[in-house]
Amino acid sequence: MTDTVLSSATREVAIGFGRPFVMIGERINPTGRKLLTEEMKAGDFSRVEADALTQVAAGAQMLDINAGIPLADEPAMLARAVKLVQSVTDVPLSIDSSIIEALEARLSAYVGKPLVNSVTGEDEVMERVLPLVARHGAAVVAISNDDTGISEDPDVRFSIAKRIVERAADHGIPASDVVVDPLVMPIGAMGSAGQQVFSLVRRLREELGVNTTCGASNVSFGLPNRHHITGTFLAMAIGAGMTSAIMSPLHEEVKTAIQAANVLAGYDTDCAAWIRAHRDPSIGADRERHGRRRRQA
Repeated sequence: MTDTVLSSATREVAIGFGRPFVMIGERINPTGRKLLTEEMKAGDFSRVEADALTQVAAGAQMLDINAGIPLADEPAMLARAVKLVQSVTDVPLSIDSSIIEALEARLSAYVGKPLVNSVTGEDEVMERVLPLVARHGAAVVAISNDDTGISEDPDVRFSIAKRIVERAADHGIPASDVVVDPLVMPIGAMGSAGQQVFSLVRRLREELGVNTTCGASNVSFGLPNRHHITGTFLAMAIGAGMTSAIMSPLHEEVKTAIQAANVLAGYDTDCAAWIRAHRDPSIGADRERHGRRRRQA
């Protein structure tokens, strides 16, 4: 069993085979969110705090934090966002940046073991990111593309992932601390996108023994009723062996599909989590009332 163990100062989360799927909340990211972008540029991080609390309340076991705003001081903004989120919740964090200075500053100050998002397959990028990950004892997301771009050939994406896992090992990073993103394409633009990911996830698990993640909402981009597509995709990906995703836990269709997949894959012992989430609260109340009546009689 391969476990990628992440932690905050007080909480530990394990991403692994045979374990419940880990939801990594995606919403603290200004990309495509004009209002959040303007607020963060103006120094207003109240929405960052609200997004953190809302996602954790909805069931996210980890949070991804991105502060990539063009022409802004990303290292300073990322530092502020991470510090704020750590002050209001105790879930482990994925620190999402392509700027080494921003990663270095946050990894130095992070209490626990974070997930670095991400490294790609270019030699220059691997030699900048992987020594940093190793030095701070972090785990890292390995994205299956390189300087040739994103290949539509799943064999090429697998070979890039393998190259990153091997280079990570050269830097003393075990395969258990590499979480591979096989890259999810929009199904509306590439009809084989889902099948490619399922096949890649199986190979990554069986041949490299690594955990996997993805940007789940990419699969349904541009489609109507997209959350049902995303939820069904994730349920099928769990069946293929995917162990986590960067996603929004706020869409019930997606979250319920994950919960059901955990049950059917045998990761939810005695259906306990499903029952807690979906049991009719009036049943317990009725039993309590009946019990009181019997005691009074």
